[in-house]
Parts: sequence; structure tokens; C-alpha cells
Amino acid sequence: MVTRRYASGGEAVVLVAILALPNVVAMEIVGLRDTFEEACRQSRVTDLYQVRVVAENAEPMRTFSGLVIVPDLGIDDPAGPIDTLAVAGGWGIPIPPSAAVGEWILRQVPSTRRYGAVCTGGFALGALGLLDGRRVTTHWDYAAEFAAAFPKAIVERDHIFVRDGPLFTSAGTASSIDLALSLIEEDCGRDLALTVARRLVLYLKRAGGQPQFSVHLAAQFASSTPIQRAQARVRDNPTGDLSVNQLARQAGMSPRNFARVFHEKSGMTPGEFVERTRLDWARRLLEDTDLSVQRVALASGYSGSRGLRRAFLKDLAVTPQEYRDRF
Repeated sequence: MVTRRYASGGEAVVLVAILALPNVVAMEIVGLRDTFEEACRQSRVTDLYQVRVVAENAEPMRTFSGLVIVPDLGIDDPAGPIDTLAVAGGWGIPIPPSAAVGEWILRQVPSTRRYGAVCTGGFALGALGLLDGRRVTTHWDYAAEFAAAFPKAIVERDHIFVRDGPLFTSAGTASSIDLALSLIEEDCGRDLALTVARRLVLYLKRAGGQPQFSVHLAAQFASSTPIQRAQARVRDNPTGDLSVNQLARQAGMSPRNFARVFHEKSGMTPGEFVERTRLDWARRLLEDTDLSVQRVALASGYSGSRGLRRAFLKDLAVTPQEYRDRF
């Protein structure tokens, strides 16, 4: 086991333990492990991270998709001090961890530098009382059940990942890569995190506050032609009159019926779709142009830089300038 000095200061053992729960989703293990391993390769420090998959025992286990993996360690095997502990959840809402696994988690958490969960792994931490009073997230499809199960937790239902002190939680599957990149950036700096993201052929290194369900994906679910035409108008003309009355008139529908059908087909209200579209437009301009924040705001349909700032803080938890600096 090696130690190194983190960008944030101090030295720590670099052991990343991924606890695989029964019926685990393989990508939630692989996303974390491959991202950390890529950081080792790109940094040219072979043991920058030592990643180990832990399970209740070290016997082969079948993942949700049928892929069989062999954990590196069982919970009774000596592992050395764990720097980062990530609990990878199973498909759907998991049952609480076994008594042995729960006791193991509770023994490890106090001595880790940071700990948390991917997707439904948060249910295991919640069952152990580790989410009380904390800001957390999970997969959007289980957010309501998550909030109901752990009323003392503060559930950020639409975020990709959330940090609250040493605790991290993330949405499902692919968000494990976003989470790993954020931890690498915290440890080693932005340049290495972006290098890893490029190596993994990621379109964008996403900040944790970005929404799990993008406006473009929502548009693909719409099956009503008038609704699709309205969505196309919003995407193509974010600075225009995009009121419900105007969009409904162009769709040949009453405002009330248009709003109902729009929500039914896309999973969000027309106003939410417009806001998300304008936010996406502003993000692309901040990433790809040198326009001032004021000009980006006006070109995206906002009244000015103050309105854009409010939208960014509300949905992404960063200012437009902070977003530009990051991306």
C-alpha cells in the first residue's frame, strides 16, 4: 500500500473499496473502477489508486445483468486502511444489508476520508442511519421511495451526485463515472480529471448539480406530433415567445389540453421544458464561445445575467462563470 500527497493537502492511503451488494448493477462497479484505473495510467503513477471490490464473501457473484464477477476481498479479509468507500447498489430498491455487512460498513466509515454510495447503494447507508441530516441523491426513479424511507435525509432528487462533507451519493449507472471524476479532481486536480474524461471518450465532464434527465432525452420520449413540433420550436428559438398560450396556438390545441398532453408525453411541464432548454443553450455557449455572460444570457432567452445566474444556481449549484471555468 502506498501513500501520496493530495492536491487538497495531507497524505492518505489510496485504497478505494467498492462494496458490491447482492444483485449489483455491474456498471456501477466497472464505472468507478475503470475511471480510477485510467487515472493511474494517465498520471503515470501505477498505484495512484488501489481499487478493490469487496463483497460479503470473496466467492464469484452474479450481477443483475448476469455478468459474473469475483470480488477481490470478503468483509472478513484484511484490507488495510480504506481511504474511499463506495457502496454499489443492486437493481431496484434493495433489502437492507445483512447484519454482517452493516456492521462492516459501520466499522469502516469512521476511519475513511470519504464514503458514500452509487445509485441504490444509498438505501444501505440510510438503513444504517448514515444519511440523517445529510444532503443526498439517488436514481430519479427511486427518489420518492428514498425520501419516504429516510425522512431525516435531505434528498436532492434531480442531481447527478451530491457531496455533503465526507459523504457522497450519486444517481445510477453512468453517474458512477461522473462521481469518480469529481473525486479524482478533488485529489489530483482538474487537468488529470479532464484527461481521464477525454480518454474515456466522454462528451462532457458533468458537474454534480446537473439534472439526471436532460431536456433532449425528454423530447425523445414525446410521441405526439404537435408536442414534438412545439418542442422543436422551443429548442430552435429559445429567445422567442414560448408561453403556453403561444405554443398551444401553434400546436392547434387549447392551452389547458396542451399543457396536460405535454406533461403526459415528456414528463415535465412546458415551462420546465423551456427553462431546461434555455439552460442547455446557455451551457453550450459558455463552453464553446467567448461571449460575455450577459450576451450568453440574452442569446439563451434570459432577461440578463442576473436571471441566468439564478437559473444556474437553482439547477446546477454553480454560477455561469464557475461553470465556464470548469468546462
